[in-house]
Amino acid sequence: MNPVVLSAPTIPLPSDQDSSGRTLGEEEIELLAQAIRTGTLTSTKGQFVKTLEERFAQQLGVSSVHACSSGTAALHTAIAAIDPEPGDEIVTSGITDMGALTPILYQGAIPVFADVDPKTYNITAKAIERCLSPRTKAIIVTHLFGNPCEMDEIMALARSRGIPVIEDCAQSFLTEYDGRYVGTIGDIGCFSLQQGKHITCGEGGLVATNNRALARRMFLFINKAWGYGDTKPDHYFLALNYRMSELQGAVMVAQLPKLEGVVRARIEAADQLTRQLRDLPGIETPTIYSKATHTYWKYCLRVDPNLVPGGSPALGKLLKEKGIASMPRYIQKPAFQCEIFQKRRTFGRSEFPFTLARPEALNYDPSLFPGTFEALDRVLVLPWNERYTEEHVNYLGTSTCEALARLRGEA
Repeated sequence: MNPVVLSAPTIPLPSDQDSSGRTLGEEEIELLAQAIRTGTLTSTKGQFVKTLEERFAQQLGVSSVHACSSGTAALHTAIAAIDPEPGDEIVTSGITDMGALTPILYQGAIPVFADVDPKTYNITAKAIERCLSPRTKAIIVTHLFGNPCEMDEIMALARSRGIPVIEDCAQSFLTEYDGRYVGTIGDIGCFSLQQGKHITCGEGGLVATNNRALARRMFLFINKAWGYGDTKPDHYFLALNYRMSELQGAVMVAQLPKLEGVVRARIEAADQLTRQLRDLPGIETPTIYSKATHTYWKYCLRVDPNLVPGGSPALGKLLKEKGIASMPRYIQKPAFQCEIFQKRRTFGRSEFPFTLARPEALNYDPSLFPGTFEALDRVLVLPWNERYTEEHVNYLGTSTCEALARLRGEA
């Protein structure tokens, strides 16, 4: 049998890895120049990072935002603010970046993985409840791909048990649930400013809260626990230097006013693609809760291998021949199957903090995670950014339709 090859020509899609898919421009260059001319590039003395924090707090409608050096730093800062005891447990998702998990281990806590809804790829209250124990210190909910978790049920569960909720909003800027921005519903919201996010300064993070005590501890943790502004400052506890530089802050002060337009453009393009693809056999377009808005960090298709021969890998392979760099599975395996968890490679040969864990907390048997494995087996993540035009979306939709037809032997 001859291999299936899609026809040329291809239309290059904008990429969030370079200027074709980013909103970076003269505004960022001008503010960068201003920062450099001041000669003050540390946020402890400058004004750009402070301005970013104030303006993002206003945009979210929270009392406090602090900037830090990465999305991973943001999660680490949030976890440190919760201040777990060694061996405490934090419930989280197995479909996430490792940068959202290693901070748990660095703080001496144990990640306990909840299963996900295979259609939204997000953890649910029902799955979280099965993971709770007297040692549960916090819950981390990851609003994956820009699609929010069902926060009503999760918050009701968390509040009934007195457990704080950290929202991982790295992929979900201005995503709404029931009229509220994610990152403002739980106790702490964490955001990433990495290259491929909705807005970017290359690397960077933000933490948001309405809790004064948590805000204070996060400010200190970002600053080596040094009490800047205190009458008798000291290094109050073990902490790191996670500060954002004024150069990053300058870029972000220019990026922030563009965020609403970025989100709007992504949603409009996604709606156009959904109209093209939603009735195709074997394909499901994004599942969104009735109370939610999806802000499309990426656009995900759910591919049924019973109706699409070869499933998402086969579809992704054909799209690649058209210059469309999709990601079958998103991640190749759940986080708990990586060596750091399977072989407990942490601090030297100590295996700490796994040595403090309950056996049940370290049970990664696949039978406990049917939704996680189904989600990864079926998902196809399409590239996405705010620079997609109608032509780009039509090309993506037409290419997907053509690939599906060929896989079914219809073309």
